[in-house]
Formats: sequence, structure tokens, C-alpha cells
Amino acid sequence: MRKSLLVAALAALLATPASATVIIDWVPIGNAGNPADTPSSNCDASSCGSVAYDYWISKYEVTNAQYAELLNAKAASDSLGLYNTSMGSNSTWGGITRSGVSGSYSYAVKPGFANKPVTYVSFYDSLRFANWLNNGQGSASTETGAYTLLGGTATPNNGGTVTRNAGANIVLPSENEWYKAAYYSPGGVYFDYPTGTNSVTGCVAPGSDTGNSANCNLAVYALTNAGAYGLSDSPYGTYDQGGNVWEWNEEIVYGSLRGVRGGSWNDLASYLAASYPGNYGPTSEDYVVGFRVASLVPEPGTGLLVMTGVLGLALRRKRLAKAL
Repeated sequence: MRKSLLVAALAALLATPASATVIIDWVPIGNAGNPADTPSSNCDASSCGSVAYDYWISKYEVTNAQYAELLNAKAASDSLGLYNTSMGSNSTWGGITRSGVSGSYSYAVKPGFANKPVTYVSFYDSLRFANWLNNGQGSASTETGAYTLLGGTATPNNGGTVTRNAGANIVLPSENEWYKAAYYSPGGVYFDYPTGTNSVTGCVAPGSDTGNSANCNLAVYALTNAGAYGLSDSPYGTYDQGGNVWEWNEEIVYGSLRGVRGGSWNDLASYLAASYPGNYGPTSEDYVVGFRVASLVPEPGTGLLVMTGVLGLALRRKRLAKAL
């Protein structure tokens, strides 16, 4: 059985586009069918934190280095507005510069910003990044795949109602997927903070990490690298689901807004709590908002993560060869 699954995985690897360059470090989220958290007001979504299936979520927020790969692949003219000029002009919060003229733009990560979360990204930018990963990267479409975005403009014609397509693989997390990865324990317990505790998170610099720490409440007054708080992971093993930047999720709130969660470098520790759902307008491109991605694994537990097309091709072939 194991060998047949690995053979199937190898076939998927051989079909993976060579242009796939972004590597996502995935964390498995099991315990399918977990109960919802209470009170229900902790979430804008129904069945707060309950997810009926196993899935994967990125261990870290999407970084400037990863997002710059999308820009260089798909934004030579940038008719979709994937780049916000503040990414280049703001010396504290922006991590990507642009050079050249429309039709031949190129993008570079600023020194020291490669592993910091990308900011100045709209909800639609996050969907387009997910589509691009879902479709294999490179020249792949940003407008179809996990989501169908209509109109060919920065704000899609169907932007207010767009939802995940059936059969989507790599996606922006739903609020419940995000919430479960942050606050639920494989042992069956919900915690108040995304570090596996009910104690208020300490807002401190990374060097003072005590195991329940985050970049919040102006403790750093800058973005920190993804995973800088190495002792403060969630029970499943994700990082920075509290602090650093707010993170987009799919939830439609009050008719037109979209959900964000987790608080930022600028917020009180209470904003990091399970009881604090947030929201922004979907076109907002703010210096305190970023995102992470999730993957819906076809056969949870079999290791068929290769179907995402985002891990290094050569490395995966080597691992599979050893397993076989």
C-alpha cells in the first residue's frame, strides 16, 4: 500500500512544472470533525474552529521573498495591481522594490526583508497568490484555479461574492481552518492564545521569547522574521498566528468586508486572542496585514503533499527514491 502511494506521488512529481520555485513549509492539521469552540462570538464563521477534514496550513506567513516570486512571474506590467508602491517606498514596512517600466518591470527583495511577512497586500492579492500556487507557479493563471476572479482588473467584478471553487487545492484559509490551526490542540482542547495557553501573550522582542511571546503592542516597532519566536508555536506547530501582521481569511463579514485574524506588531495582546475576530475592506492594502496559505490534501496522512507543486522538485525526487 505504501509503495503504491509513493509511486502515485512520484507520478505527480514528474508532472510538476519545473517553474515551481516557491517552497511552502506545511504543517498538517488533523483531528477532522473537531467540535466548535464556544462562545460562537469568537468567530464570524459558523461552527467556530470546527473543520470536517484534515488539511495543511503554512507554518509561516507568506514572506516578501515568496511574494516577489509571484511579482517577477506575473507582474511585468501589473495590470492586476499585485504591487503596491509602498512596498518599495516605505523603509520600515515595505520589503520589495520595483524597477523598469510597465511591460518589463522587475522586482527585488530589500536587504533584511526576505523572511519578513509581505505587507501592503489586498484580500484579492492573497487569492491570486493562492491561485498561482494552486496552478503550479511560473506563468500559471492568477485568475482561475482555487478561485475564479472575473474582469481582469485589480478588484474583480465578482469580488464581493467570490468563494473557494470545488476541487481547490491550495487556498487562502477559511476562518475555521485558520482558527483551528491557531487555537485548537491535537489533544482536543481550545486555548485562548495561539501558543497553546490561556495566559495573555507577552509582547516582547524575539530574544526575550519565553514560550508565550509575540511581536505585538509596539514591543519591536518593526516586522520580525517569520518564526522568530521559536518557542511560541501553536499546538500544531505554526508560528506567528498571533502578532507580527494580521492575516487575511476567506470569511465574508457584514456583506462586503473580509476576515482577518491574529493581531499585529501594533496591537494589544488581547487582539491576538481567540475572542477577537477582525475584518478589513477587501481592497485594503495595509502595512499591518499579510496572509498565509492552506492546502487541502487529497489523501490526508499519505504524504501526497507533492500534489501542491510547491516543494523543491529535486529534493522530493530524492526522498521518494529513498522511500522506494
